[in-house]
This record gives sequence, structure tokens and C-alpha cells, in this order.
Amino acid sequence: MADFFAAHRETLDRALQAISARGYWSPYPEVPSGKLYGETAKADGEAAFKAALDSKFDLHQPSDGRWIGDEVSPYGFALGATYATASVDQLIEASEAARTDWAAAPVETRVGVALEVLQRLNARSFEIANAVMHTSGQAFLMAFQAGGAHAQDRGLEAVAYAYEELRKIPGAVLWEKPQGKNPPLQLDKTFRIVARGVALVIGCSTFPTWNSYPGFFASLVTGNSVIVKPHPAAILPLALTVRIARKVLSEAGFDPNTVLLAVDSADAPIAKTLALRPEVGVIDYTGGPAFGRWLEEQAGDKQLFTEQAGVNSVVIDSTDNFKGLCGNLAFSLSLYSGQMCTAPQCIFVPAEGIETDQGHKSFDEVCEGLSTALAKLLGDADRAAAVLGAIQNETTLQRVEESTDLGTVVHASARLEHPQFEGARMATPLLLKVEAAQSEAYGEERFGPIAFVVAVEDAAEGLSRAAALAKTKGAITAGVHSTDAAFLARAEEAFAAAGVSLSENLTGQILVNQSAAFSDYHVSGANPAGNACLTDAAFVAGRFRVVAVRRPHAA
Repeated sequence: MADFFAAHRETLDRALQAISARGYWSPYPEVPSGKLYGETAKADGEAAFKAALDSKFDLHQPSDGRWIGDEVSPYGFALGATYATASVDQLIEASEAARTDWAAAPVETRVGVALEVLQRLNARSFEIANAVMHTSGQAFLMAFQAGGAHAQDRGLEAVAYAYEELRKIPGAVLWEKPQGKNPPLQLDKTFRIVARGVALVIGCSTFPTWNSYPGFFASLVTGNSVIVKPHPAAILPLALTVRIARKVLSEAGFDPNTVLLAVDSADAPIAKTLALRPEVGVIDYTGGPAFGRWLEEQAGDKQLFTEQAGVNSVVIDSTDNFKGLCGNLAFSLSLYSGQMCTAPQCIFVPAEGIETDQGHKSFDEVCEGLSTALAKLLGDADRAAAVLGAIQNETTLQRVEESTDLGTVVHASARLEHPQFEGARMATPLLLKVEAAQSEAYGEERFGPIAFVVAVEDAAEGLSRAAALAKTKGAITAGVHSTDAAFLARAEEAFAAAGVSLSENLTGQILVNQSAAFSDYHVSGANPAGNACLTDAAFVAGRFRVVAVRRPHAA
């Protein structure tokens, strides 16, 4: 049996250093280059993806004999892949049976298996990128990065945090308590890590791997068996992940049912039934707040980690780079058609305008600057397709159309036609301007390419409203533009109190949307946008418990 821990020890050590240093580091190249992944990697990945279409994706796991699957690419074709279903009883029984040996394995063995899974996922990044692209709608480059390398980074980050916590616990110690002139009291103590049970990972349709890998690997390394329940519209990326994990587990001598795929349909969902099973001890959930609230209310006895909805804001006070500000915000609004949990929705601008390097800009001139930047960015069809990607589902597209009447149109959303993607759901962002009093328009998440420029009395009011939205509705990101150091300091305090990370004066290639593993803490867990952080010690520590055995020391 291969010693996966030894094989990947250098990567683990670097990851452990990275989570402490918080600088840039990644072992997984984000550039889809043949020089990095092999000259045939692109063609091989595309061929592997196409081989999965219109076929049965057999994981050789417990099944009730039925096959389902109705994934449709946002780029205009049905995938045709089907997956074996299983009853909840079958899944739980198989997961419980596999969990015993897995939980009893040494920590280093579990870590080694996880690291090997990540390495094999990375080797198949082109295949996974195609799967992510044609389920989520992300453009290929983004799918390769966010669905491949960056997702793998987040998985590795979780492995490192889990190992860091687990190795703090000694296996055995001699406990001695001095008794003055008398011999000390002595006990032999052994400590055992006890996993919480079956871990359930509930995936989303927009970032099926990036949002699922942290919980998946954190639960696996801490000794839990894992059932992966993908979104019915984005099964293939996680099915590929489960297939690779099951193969590595088998090679390492473990029951492959330590990891299982639980597929369902929108008409017959099983997530609630799985979540309420007493054997399930950990739940990771990414998705809308309605189901998130249900989990909080009905599955409160589980260790629950959530990332839900939020209203992300940008406050503009002043700038020394108006052109850069507009270009940066245009890209942030357009990237993946605003279907990122980190995308800005509200841009608060003083009604009297702002001071810039180009002189005073009125409120309407700021709106015009943003609209012009959007038009320039998306004026070329090839560049627009690469930036926007496709709209994941029809409901989001309908939401864009229905939101037009919520304010005055600054930049109209338009369907994008591209000869390479006939039938794709592509649309440019809708940008509206509203008054601060119209909070019913901008004060709730409107998922997709929809944003508002909100006229406020001054930047201080904008800051107050943005922070209040973060605290009450949730937010994962916030941005501020100001040349006033005192205002930036106030913004830092206000957003910290609201539990949201802040980006200041971004006018270049870095976007407020972006979050880097090993450096950025994604979601704070301190406002309604989610109760967990990717990744910190709290994200892994609750996935296991420690019990002890004490006995008198044998002299």
C-alpha cells in the first residue's frame, strides 16, 4: 500500500506554513497550459468530459437500481449523463459501515489519502473544468481556475487546518500531580479522536467544487465518512470528485463507501431526509437562505456550516483614479454574470457627486462612467463571453428581466449572442439607479447580473447603510473608495463590526469578488451570510471530539 502521507509531506508542510503566513502560495497551477499539465492534457480532458455525456456514470456504490439525471449546460445542450440513485437507508447504512475503519485509521493515513485525492483531482483539472463549465455556466478559464486549481487550494487549506488541530492532541501521556513529600499522583492517559459521524455535503449549482471541497476534505480528514449531495443541475463535477476519492480509498485499503454520492432531482429531493438522520453529525451547506434557515431550525443538533445569501456593497467617497474605479467595478459586476456570492450589488454614491482625479463628478456622471466602462468591457463578443460566462438557470435570467422596473436604467441588460455558443443563456449586467429610500429594491439579494447605484446624502450615510445591510441581511465582501484616510478608517471599523471583509481603493486587476486560499478568510461567520469561515480553526475543530481513558500508572 502506497505511503501517501510521505509522498505528499512536502506539500502539507508548505500548506501548514501558508495558513500561518497568509501570503500567496498555491501548489496547483491556475493556468491551463500544456507546459504545466502535459501537452495532451487539454485534449484528454475534453475527451474524458465528452465520454461522460449521454452515458451512465457508474460509481459502483450501493443503488436501488434507478438512474436519473437531467443536467443541461447553460451553453445550450443536455449533458445526458445519468447517475445511480440509492435510498437514504442504503446510503446511511453503507456510510456507517465504512466509517468504522476510516475513523480508526491514524491521522497521517487519512491526511495522506486526502492529499492524494487532491493531487489526482489536479491532474484531471481540464476534465473537471469542462464539467464545471457545462453545469455552472462559468466560462472555461474561470471554470479551470475556480472549479479546478482554486477549489483544490481550498481543499488543501482545509486539510492543513484539520491536521494542525488534530496533531495538537497527544496519543498518550503520563500525568503526574505533585503531593509534597509524598509520591506524586500518577495516571496514564490516552486520548482518542472521535469523529462526529456521517458528514453530509450539500453542493450548489454555481460553484459545485469550490464551495464543496473545504467541508468535504475537512470532514474526511477528521475521521467522518462523507455523503456528497450535489445540486441536481450540477452533479457531474462532484461525481468525478467522488469517483477519484473512492479509487484512492480502495487503493489505500479502505471501504470506498467512506465517500458516497447521493443524487436526487428537483421533483424528489432527499437533502432534508438525509439531514435529519441521526447518524449524520456534520452538515456543510451552500445555497439560498430558505433552506439554510430550515437546516438551522430543524437540524440544530448537527454541526452545521453554512454559506448563504448576502447583499454586498461598495461605498464611493472619492477617488484618485476614476477611470480605474469604473473599470474595476464594471469587471466585478460582469464576472460570471454576477453569480458569485462575492459580487457587489449596491454601489452607494453621494447624491452631490464625488471628487476625482478628473475633477468633480456628479452622481449621474458616476453612473455614466460605470455604464461606459461596462459597454467598453463587453463590447467585444469574444471578451464578453469569456468574462460573463453563461447564466446558470432560467430563473436568474427571469429575475433580471423582472428587476428592470426597480429603478432607473443606467445600463440595460442585453442578451449576448456568440457563434461558438448557440443557445447559451448569456446576458450583460443590469445597472439601475435608485434613491436611498428605495431599500425595498436594493436591500435584499437579487442574485445574478443586477446591481444598483444608490444615491445617498453623503458617503457617511452610504457607509452606514452598507454596514447595516451587512449586519442584517449578510454580506461576504465590501468595498470602499476614498482618498480620505480618516474615512477609510471609519469604513474599516464599520465593516468589521458588521462582520465583513473590506477591500479599499481597488482600481487594477484585483477584484472585490476574488478570494485567495491560504490568505483570505472567505465569509466571516459573523453575519447572516453564513456561520462558517473558509478557512479557520473553527471550521475543522467541531468535526471531531476527544475522549480519554485514564488508568493508574503502572510503576
